[in-house]
Amino acid sequence: MAKVTGILGKKVGMTQLFDSKGDVRPATVLQAGPCVITQHKTNTKDGYDAAQIGLVEFVKEKRLSKPMRGHFAKHNLPPVKFLREVPIEVEEKAAETDGAVKVGDRVLVDIFENERFVDIVGVSKGRGFQGVVKRHHFAGGPKSHGSMFQITGSIGSSAFPSRVFKGMRMSGHMGNARVTARNLRILGVDKEENLLVVEGSVPGPNGGYLVIMKAKKAPRERRGFAGSLTVDPLKAAKRAAKKA
Repeated sequence: MAKVTGILGKKVGMTQLFDSKGDVRPATVLQAGPCVITQHKTNTKDGYDAAQIGLVEFVKEKRLSKPMRGHFAKHNLPPVKFLREVPIEVEEKAAETDGAVKVGDRVLVDIFENERFVDIVGVSKGRGFQGVVKRHHFAGGPKSHGSMFQITGSIGSSAFPSRVFKGMRMSGHMGNARVTARNLRILGVDKEENLLVVEGSVPGPNGGYLVIMKAKKAPRERRGFAGSLTVDPLKAAKRAAKKA
């Protein structure tokens, strides 16, 4: 049996939620799906197992290229703008023709119903050309009169090696890069509206496209790590002793 482990979506915006202790938690609301499987890639034919899925949203067919129109028309699928490949989780060995992953099947947010953490891939906000103070958090020089506060300063060596080393942190293009936020805790799943609420921030602006996948290496729930979901046995024993 094989299942799709990811979904496509958009960032709606940030909000805040209160947990059982009354502490405020920053949260991000995501529009997760609905998606449709547009292609099933197998190990025998393509060299790896994956599912190509597309985010179902209105897009004019003339906005697509001719090869993409033929790709969708081959399986009578609606035109989609955002396409990505996500891994397939194989539970047990089964034949490729068992119908577990079919082209045209829908992928909804309910795939995260029993999950606790997700990995989210997005494109960070573009900041343009920035200096070393904003781009690399340099301290800068003294701010007194006559000094150069945000200037990089000397970057090369003297007689030896008489060159600038590779990887030197300098001014340049900041942002607009592919970023993966790992192990974001799921705070809520709304099946009717296809909404997913996760704790923390998500890369990209509001309305930006995202790839949401099940956590690759979910953290272990330890004492004092999972918040209100865990019980410290030492503190519980002290409370019981006081009550007695």
